[in-house]
Amino acid sequence: MSGSEPGVDVSLAGSDPDGRLVALVKLTVALVLGFSTWFSATAVVPQLTDVWELSGTGKAWLTISVILGFVAGALLSSALNLSDRFKPQLVMLIGSVGAGLANLGLVWAGGIELGVPLRLVTGFFLAGVYPPSFKLIATWFRAGRGMALGVLAAGIILGNAMPHLANALGGIDWMSVIYATALMSVLGGVVAYSVEDGPFEFPRSVFDPRQVGLVFANRGVRLASIGYFGHMWELFAMAAWFLIFFGDHLVAAGEEALPMAAFVTFLVIAMGAVGSWVGGFIADRWGRTNFTILMLGISGACSVGIGLLFDGSTWVIVLVGLVWGFTVVADSAQFSAMVTEVGDQSYVGTALTMQIAIGFTISAATIWIIPVLEDTATWRWAFAVLAIGPLVGILAMLRLRRSPAAALIAGGRG
Repeated sequence: MSGSEPGVDVSLAGSDPDGRLVALVKLTVALVLGFSTWFSATAVVPQLTDVWELSGTGKAWLTISVILGFVAGALLSSALNLSDRFKPQLVMLIGSVGAGLANLGLVWAGGIELGVPLRLVTGFFLAGVYPPSFKLIATWFRAGRGMALGVLAAGIILGNAMPHLANALGGIDWMSVIYATALMSVLGGVVAYSVEDGPFEFPRSVFDPRQVGLVFANRGVRLASIGYFGHMWELFAMAAWFLIFFGDHLVAAGEEALPMAAFVTFLVIAMGAVGSWVGGFIADRWGRTNFTILMLGISGACSVGIGLLFDGSTWVIVLVGLVWGFTVVADSAQFSAMVTEVGDQSYVGTALTMQIAIGFTISAATIWIIPVLEDTATWRWAFAVLAIGPLVGILAMLRLRRSPAAALIAGGRG
């Protein structure tokens, strides 16, 4: 599945005789809608803090529990080879509907005792939305695969950002945010189910639980995944805590935290969608390893620098936050694209799911540690620990760029 597809325009412009752009648009819309449930509770934490009397630990668990549920769902999916044995459209439909219903339960949860289990279930079902979508779109694109996966990742990020936008509008009850995101998730599943398989289908596979352990025996998959793990060390901790960080900055500056903090958080997270889309085009042409190294370096620098600006200009923080939001996501889909290019073609879905499961497990640790560091070292240094991940990712990408597997990536560009 490596190499390029001669004579095919990989841009998003022009005609679409083979229907692949329609498939890309549909899957992107499905992910925007489906992943609106990911941060639905996180976005309304300021309101839930009063309604549910949340502690700092309780706030963290509303986000961590989604990740842990996602990891559990991804591990089960990998063990059963679900993404390789069943139609990804069906898996996505079940995942989106399940996530929407679990999210809806928050309206009647009454507190964190039931809220956290519901968040776990939401994450569990979302594991059936993300990896299958990447495998499905890869059946439509050989050339331009990085662009296609980048657009899908943009859809996920926009979905994550939508609850913050709803919260920023002001005057919207937190329950309305939950109702809206639950409905969006169900609709996303319906849209995903309407997408057909592409012409470049992966080989059929049989149930083989050994594949879970064999995935990382492939050196190319292993190095691509280590890069992804470093990226995930940073990504969700930034996305989960930027709202609180910026809100605290505004309060310290004598400003009202909401709705400005929610709106800026929406912009920062949504910038990742722009980064993911633009990054896909660049990585296809410049090479995935080169591009990911650059993005990891810039985002890591932002994680160290933004805390140092806490007592400074609001607009400088916003600017750095937008750069951080762009670069922290721009490389995400490229790690997955590498796996589709260098992995065992019969078990690409399993490899993607394992990569994603471990990456999300890592992100749970940093989401938990940020408020601890904020208590002990203040916001000035709390985010700096996130730079460890990009450093590890850069080292992995340098090794992958020098390996024989690089010849299989981005049409030989590495």
